[in-house]
Formats: sequence, C-alpha cells, structure tokens
Amino acid sequence: MGTFFFALSMTPSLLPRTDLFQGLVSGFSLAAGYGLGVLIPWLWSYFELPKPAKQTQKILQIIAAIICTLTGIIFLWRASEWQNSIRILMNMDEHAGVQPFIIGFTALTVFFILLLLARFFRWTFRMITLKLIKYIPRKVSYIFGLIAAFILFWSVLDGILFSLILRSADTTYERVDSLLEPEFGQPADPLKAGSALSILSWEDMGRQGRRFISGVPTVEEIRQFTNEPVLEPLRVYVGINAAETFDERAELALQELIRQNAFAREVLVIITPTGTGWIDPGSIRPLEYLSLGNIASVAAQYSYLPSPLSLWIEEEYGAEMAQSLFQKVYGYWTALPAEHRPKLYLHGLSLGAINSDRSFDLYDIIDDPFNGALWVGPPYRKETWRSFTERRNPGSPAWLPTFKDGSVVRFANQNGGLENTESDWGHFRIAYLQYASDPIVFFDSRSYFREPAWMREPRGPDVSNDLRWYPVVTMVQLAVDMISGTEPRGFGHDYAAEHYFDSWLALTEPTGWSSEQLFLMRAYFAEKY
Repeated sequence: MGTFFFALSMTPSLLPRTDLFQGLVSGFSLAAGYGLGVLIPWLWSYFELPKPAKQTQKILQIIAAIICTLTGIIFLWRASEWQNSIRILMNMDEHAGVQPFIIGFTALTVFFILLLLARFFRWTFRMITLKLIKYIPRKVSYIFGLIAAFILFWSVLDGILFSLILRSADTTYERVDSLLEPEFGQPADPLKAGSALSILSWEDMGRQGRRFISGVPTVEEIRQFTNEPVLEPLRVYVGINAAETFDERAELALQELIRQNAFAREVLVIITPTGTGWIDPGSIRPLEYLSLGNIASVAAQYSYLPSPLSLWIEEEYGAEMAQSLFQKVYGYWTALPAEHRPKLYLHGLSLGAINSDRSFDLYDIIDDPFNGALWVGPPYRKETWRSFTERRNPGSPAWLPTFKDGSVVRFANQNGGLENTESDWGHFRIAYLQYASDPIVFFDSRSYFREPAWMREPRGPDVSNDLRWYPVVTMVQLAVDMISGTEPRGFGHDYAAEHYFDSWLALTEPTGWSSEQLFLMRAYFAEKY
C-alpha cells in the first residue's frame, strides 16, 4: 500500500513540483499508504477473522515485492513526463528529468520521521491502555487510551513545538517588516501618506506599507495612454505599529483620507492585504490607470506573518482589522451626499479576500450598499465563495461557475468571464478572479475520499489532462501545491496584472477609453507586471 501510494504521488496535480517538493509529497503519500496497509490487517485481527496459511502469505509477499519494485521504477521513470505536461501547459521550459535520488532520499526521510512519530504514539497508547485495563474492560480501555493519547500528543505539539515555531517566525518577520529599504524613501510631497505632514509615521508604516506608498504611478505614467486630464492617485496605508488597537488604526486611516481629501475622488478602494501586509503591485495599478488617477485606496496591516501562518494563528485579527477599517470608512462615506461621494469598492487577494468578505454584514449595508468588490484567489475556506460555487447554475463548471442571472455575482479567470451573463450588472457587484490551477482556491480536505467537482470535464484551461483523482494522495498533492510556489505569473496563485485589468474594467466600467487605448494599456501591464 505504501509503494502504491508512493507511485501515485508521481502523477501530476495542479502545479509543477521541484524534486524536493516531489519528495515531500511522496514521503507523506508513502506514510499514508503504509499506515493504511498496517491498519487493514490490524482490523482483520481485531475482529478475529480467518488468516491465510503461512505458506500462502510468503507467496503473496514475494508477489507484492516484485509488483512494488516494478511499480516504483515505472512511475519514477514517467514522473518527468507528467511534470512536463503541466510545465508545457504553463509555458515553462521542460524539465530535463527527475532526480530519483533526491526524491527517494527526501521521501524516505519524511516517511521515517512520520513512522517514528506514529510508533511513539502507539507506545503512548499502549502505556495508557495498560494502566486503564486494570480498571475497565479491555476493548473500552482501547477507546479511552486512544483518546487520551491524541489529547496528550496534541497538547505537546501545540504547546511546545508549534509555539516554538511561531515565536521564531514572529520574531523573524517582525524584524523583516521593520527594515528601512533605501530605495523606498520618505515622500517629500506633503499630501502623501508618510510624509512629514502626514498623520502616519513613515517608520511605523512597515516594509510592505512603504513599498505600497512608493509604488503609486505618476501623472506622466498614466498620461502616456490618454489626452484626458490626469491626477496622481492617492494611497493610504496604516502599519501594525501605528497604533495599539484595530479601531485606533482604522481611525488613523480615516483621518489621513480626510486630510488628503480622498473622498472628493471619483473612486475609493478599501484594500485588505495578505498576512504579511503585502499588496500585489499589479492589483490596484490597473484601476488607477483606468480611473485616470482620480482614485484613492486605503489599507491597514493586521499581521506580518505569511498568510498560511496568519490564517492558522491570527485569523480573527485580519477579520477584526478589516471590520474596523470598513466601518470607519463606510460610516463616513454614507454620511456624504450620494451625488458628491466616490464609488466605493472592496478588494482583497488570498487571505485578504477572506477578511475583506468578513469586513461587512449584508444587513448593515442593504439600505445604502457600496458599489462592489473584487476578490482574487479566494482561499477554499471562504464561506461566501463556497456557497456561490456549490449553488452554481447547472452545467457551469466549478472552476468558473455562473450564479443565477449574474446581475450581482460573477466569476472570471485568465480568459475573462465577468462579461458573459444573461443580465446587466446591478448597482451592487461582486466579482471573483480565480485560476483553475490555483490550489489555494480549490484545495478541499474532502478530496481524500471523493473526487473534487473541479476535476470533472470540462476542465479549466490551465489544468493538465493527465491529472487523476486518487484517494488520500490527491489531497496530499494539493496540500503541497499550496506551499510549493513554483508556478509562473498568470497561473496557480500568482495572478497577472492583465487579468486584474480585465476584471477591474468589467467591474467598474470606466468611460472615456477607446478600444485601442485599452488594448495598449492591457499590453503594457502584461509586459511590465
């Protein structure tokens, strides 16, 4: 069973894998198959079912050894071909070949570590059971012993190992966040956030905030595509060190927007960053060009840990920060005359999409809704996205669903999709941009026992035809895909600026642009970002 799972782990998943990550996938798959192979005969013995004769067992073992050896060799030999099928699909250079020694060594290392942990768990279970069996029936003691062993192991892992890892990560990323990079100097323009006259301190803005503020396009850059009057976009970013509480940071953001007269702009975007506070440079720039610079955007940092760690440990922080910022900005926005206030949009990528979605309650905005939201690469845990996807119209694929008549909710990928609906956009609009090859979006823990809907035909344009569903193995493959990060721009979880451009264009429907201008602008973003 272990070798069988090991072999299946060589087959393609959503993203191409390096030898190291392939070894990781294979090691976990080998351990999973081995564990299943141990569990089945244990259950057989537990229920006291008849066993084959010893001579028959020896014959079966010899046959299994031959099959395992041949299977391992054949699948290792074909692994390069399978990985190249994904690389070709993503316009990457073909890999010369897999490194079986690297894969094998990594897989065996992972396997033996997991095996040692499993045997230590078994030893703990037996020790507890031996103590309990003196007082309660044998089979009952097994159940209580198993529960006690799980609680003990989780307490040790959560209280010691995970805490140590998190403390180390927290210290490291805090130092990285505080780095002052010389290429991103403090703005001289007093109107800009972080300047000498700004409410916000340049140092407290954090590394990602300083990068975001420094990346604003100039009037000259936008003017190369138009002869219309152009403004320089406004950007506001509140770092995690700017204030102690979420409400204080949100208030600072609002006051800075007011100081910059941001509510006089035509468009206002509330951006929820990823876990580290990062905002994709290619995400907001297309809208700043499309709106001729007549736009302001605001973001507030809630963590400096990478999104997976932040999602796991500080999930509530992101939601609370997003809620505080939305309430402050939305509250001020609704108090303005409807004809003299900007169009208000929400935006978030990855973990930012989850927290942006959680920043408001539909019942609180139903009387005066904002204009819309663009949520990109929404993680599989996003409740609203899952609801729309599961309730999609019959016949539409899970990787690009249509929902009702499309007047409120629409989905897009690298080939568009926001424009293909039965009805016109309504006043309140929700747009999702997602690639079919994005494991952050399409990972599903239930894939260990059933085939995900997105794997059925027709498949997404960036998903290999060689991908097949296998119990347990597929879930392990997708889990490692989420952390591998080997995909090129425009695939997986790495979203391209030209696709942001298409989505913002369809969502906001800016006027004053010719087809030729839009074509040239899109080509510019495709080349530069």
